[in-house]
Amino acid sequence: MPKKLVARTQTGVRIEASLLKVLKGLAEYADLSLGDLLEGIVLHSFEGKAPFSPETRKVISQLKSVYGCSLTAADSHALKEEAQ
Repeated sequence: MPKKLVARTQTGVRIEASLLKVLKGLAEYADLSLGDLLEGIVLHSFEGKAPFSPETRKVISQLKSVYGCSLTAADSHALKEEAQ
């Protein structure tokens, strides 16, 4: 498949700390940049497709354990930031 030219924008997104560690670990595992990983996840989600194979989900589970990330999809709209 030929590569598509895109315009990327630098963004300052706030994200839960342990979730970010898992994403960075997964990007390293997949030999991708964090941005490329996130783009792939979002593009799959927009089409209702699962972005990860069963093997990769096992790696994600291990990374979540290592980094103490207990969040699940059920938590997605129920997170509250600690007062600074």
